[in-house]
Amino acid sequence: MSLALFRLGRFSYRRPWIFIVTWTLILIGVGGAVAAAGGGTITSAITIGGTQSQEVIDELRAEFPQMSGGQGTLVFTAPAGQRLDEGESAAALAQAASGINDLEVVIARPDPAAALAQGGAGAVQPDTEGPHPLTADGQRVPGILVSADGDVAMMQMQFTDAVENLPDGTIDRIVDIAESHASVVDVQVLVSESLKPHTAPLGGSEALGIAFAALVLILALGSLRAAVLPLVTAITGVGIGLGAALSLSNSIEMTSATPVLALMVGLAVGMDYALFIVNRTRRLMIYDDIPAAEAVPRAVGTAGSAVTFAGLTVVIALTGLSLIGISFLTTMALVAAVTVVMAVAIALTLLPALLRLISGHLVSTRARARATTRNRGVSLGQRWVSRVIKHRGIVTGVITAGLLVAAIPAASMTFGMGDGSTANLHTDERQAYDAVANSFGLGYNAPLITVVTARADAAFTPSDLPAIAAGLQDIEAVDTVQPMAISRDGKVALLTVIPTEGPTAESTVDLVHSLREGGAEQVGQNAASVGVAGLAAVNIDISEKLADVLPYYIAIIVVLSLIVLALVFRSILVPLKATVGFLLSIGATFGIITAVFQWGWLKDLVGFDTTGPILSFLPIMVTGILYGLAMDYEMFLVSSMREEHVHGAAGNDVVAGGYTQASRVVVAAAVIMVSVFAGFVLSEDPMVKQFGLALAVGITIDAFVIRLTLVPALMSYLGDKAWWLPASLRRIMPHLDVEGARLTKHLRGSEETAAAAPAGDGPVLAR
Repeated sequence: MSLALFRLGRFSYRRPWIFIVTWTLILIGVGGAVAAAGGGTITSAITIGGTQSQEVIDELRAEFPQMSGGQGTLVFTAPAGQRLDEGESAAALAQAASGINDLEVVIARPDPAAALAQGGAGAVQPDTEGPHPLTADGQRVPGILVSADGDVAMMQMQFTDAVENLPDGTIDRIVDIAESHASVVDVQVLVSESLKPHTAPLGGSEALGIAFAALVLILALGSLRAAVLPLVTAITGVGIGLGAALSLSNSIEMTSATPVLALMVGLAVGMDYALFIVNRTRRLMIYDDIPAAEAVPRAVGTAGSAVTFAGLTVVIALTGLSLIGISFLTTMALVAAVTVVMAVAIALTLLPALLRLISGHLVSTRARARATTRNRGVSLGQRWVSRVIKHRGIVTGVITAGLLVAAIPAASMTFGMGDGSTANLHTDERQAYDAVANSFGLGYNAPLITVVTARADAAFTPSDLPAIAAGLQDIEAVDTVQPMAISRDGKVALLTVIPTEGPTAESTVDLVHSLREGGAEQVGQNAASVGVAGLAAVNIDISEKLADVLPYYIAIIVVLSLIVLALVFRSILVPLKATVGFLLSIGATFGIITAVFQWGWLKDLVGFDTTGPILSFLPIMVTGILYGLAMDYEMFLVSSMREEHVHGAAGNDVVAGGYTQASRVVVAAAVIMVSVFAGFVLSEDPMVKQFGLALAVGITIDAFVIRLTLVPALMSYLGDKAWWLPASLRRIMPHLDVEGARLTKHLRGSEETAAAAPAGDGPVLAR
């Protein structure tokens, strides 16, 4: 491996324009594909095939095609002392509703009162003292419901297609119509979460993290020109990987979280991988006095080997998500994995070519002088590792106990999807959510679309709707039941069930299960089953599904990565130690984000107003990403220790020597990653904020606490036994040579050949 990468690096260095032009053309081509695709389609709607809610949605498409499109809600709030169901206000809302309902993309929703009226004289009538339909000039206004006190009204719209698939400008047009009429009577229009544009939640905040990472690169490499290269290669890799995905997003399901995660991971690993190779190049030039023409290929052969397998570990962790069978997670993981592959490929080919262009500026005279001065003393890394080794028992105990304590809040972690209740207080979606909750009830933010299916030998008629509604009304945690329609063949009844509490409340979760499991018994003998859909039910199903598969996913990536690490390090104990350290760090990470986002600790510092559940797919995605990145640092740190072992060192000398060589660049790489991820914490989007903090905290714990402190303590305990491998496995395992032993042998042979050659031939490597 190291010899092959050495030759690749040498070729890239000697023929730089081949790779510079090739990667530039690829980047331009991908940009053209994205432009041709119109930027692609991004959605925040998340579905999981095979769930009960998805089955109901499929049934609705077949039985009630008019109800299979997207839904949205506008909320109107009256000024003090004014009612929305009287006088000019009622007329203005009626005109707004008329203008919106006239749009081609908006279709008439079934009227609950009309559906009840079809049941005849015995039909249950709506509660006139509670929320009621808007009436203007003696006529009911379709789709608008007014609160009992008249302060708030909500207009529910049914669209011909999903919200994200509506023609450009549709939502703006709807809001403009509503505001043009409502503003005349000083009525405020609030846009709910359901109508918010489903775009990738990226802003300027992530640029701050990148800027700080650039500063770290300058400090770590001591050269502005050298520091620019990791930024250039990282941005190139992300541009190609993410651009390729966006160009295909019209034909694949891509959520708004997908490009965000790809950008986070791609930038972080892209800068880190380039940093490792540039740093090794500079070390060879400074400490071994090797010219750039030889140092760059050697760096690619040694550090490049670690980069390759570090990237492979990240890719394994991400692609392992595809084994779970959840399509949107598979897409997210594969897009992020592609950016990692691009980062590795560019670090091994484009980076050596770019290093050729600035080879004369890689190491300055001042940098050589500083290195000479530093060599005369004991570095901070040397002092730290010597103390860790000396007090390894205390270090191991304190870190293990501390991380276990930090993990305690994770036991109370609850999962959910983002909605208006978790948005910041100043946003429209949060104000709309609160207005509906305060004036109608929390459950009106969590309507459950309920379908009652008749037995094979029975059929429903409109006269059955009141009895069906009354039966469902008796179920605990039901606030209101709104009958909607009967299918043409009478086999399916459609109703809306309003729970007593909000979408993430435990009572709402229990209600969804109660409706599915015992709802048929409540509505009469003709009912065979009850199905539940709606955003709240979909989110409940997704959260439960992801919570169920998380342990299996952890098992999958742990097994696959253990195999890779065993092959790389030719050891049994090193991979096991690495995995135990990761489990400690991921537990502490989940504990901390639970304390922050769910319990509200330091929420003002992080920048959000309201606590809520942890995003349901965050744990499984963060587990995969952090495992891959954690193994990166394990790879770079322990591969340096293995180099010391292969080259004859033993015992604590292996630990101290490898740590001294790798710790400085690992610290810089970790700071870069934390900076990139922390930049996303400043985002206004709660989802991005949770991901950014989880990854920043996870990298901080894993890099600085586990890899740079606990690992040397444990490696000191293990000593030379760390490299033990049963003879039977040693014989069948391929020797990947990550530590560069074969490359060293090859270089020594080349030097001996050069020394024996007649004067004037020059060194072999300089040809």
